[in-house]
Amino acid sequence: MEDLQKQPRQRFLALDTSTAVMAASVMEGHVLLEERNERAERNHSVHVVPVMEQLLEASSTQPGQLDGVAVGIGPGSYTGIRIAVTAAKTLAWAWDIPVVGVSSLQAMAWGGWHSGLAAKAEAAPEDAAAGAGGTPSADQGGTGAASVHWIVPLVDARRGQAYTALFASAGSAAPRRLAPDAIRMVDGWLEALAARMAEAAPEERPAAVWIVGETGPHAVAAAELRCPAGTALQLVPYELEGRWVGRLGAEALLAGQRDDVHALVPNYTQLAEAEANLLRKG
Repeated sequence: MEDLQKQPRQRFLALDTSTAVMAASVMEGHVLLEERNERAERNHSVHVVPVMEQLLEASSTQPGQLDGVAVGIGPGSYTGIRIAVTAAKTLAWAWDIPVVGVSSLQAMAWGGWHSGLAAKAEAAPEDAAAGAGGTPSADQGGTGAASVHWIVPLVDARRGQAYTALFASAGSAAPRRLAPDAIRMVDGWLEALAARMAEAAPEERPAAVWIVGETGPHAVAAAELRCPAGTALQLVPYELEGRWVGRLGAEALLAGQRDDVHALVPNYTQLAEAEANLLRKG
């Protein structure tokens, strides 16, 4: 925490339109100033400019006070992603400020895990306080004493597919990546996760697996994920929030990361060839 307090207090705008929710925020350093999460069923083009204007006004931020823009680059809705990416690139070019792309799935994993922890703490505060079931507090640091949890974000891609990835977390830091963002057949992906857990040494297995995001279309399959003894399974319906895109973006921008404003493009993922062939045959 002391290191974070020593960092310069810069102000950033964050945007994401890769899902049914337009998630946006204004950050000052790592601190959330304002947030808007507008459900538009992926019709974000009519909302993006008004929402940005509302955020800047609510946070008393003038365009010249922004030090960077972060944008979720997906994967997700093909049309949706482009709206935020185009807006972010336009602002970065017009205002001559850095732009950085972040993984929408990583933001969803971070937010969904915290949402699940909060719900668990509210349902059984005495268990959460004691760390029952291997569930760490959302404020724990990533120390060796904290249990490692796996987080599997899902954004429905229809026909049994989802945009998904695998992350691990043990505390308040951003989840670290264990598998790349991709569009996958959910049944096969869950089998791969089960095999990965079964093959891992006991001390390397997660205390829990959290499947978060657009879980509804895949709830039956997800609920049947084979977890080894001692590993809990949690399903958390969750809609992306701007604060998590903002936190990822703030980390990247404060670390000096930036993308070329002309080269930045959405992450349009493709099914692996074998999965695509199987889907066509089906």
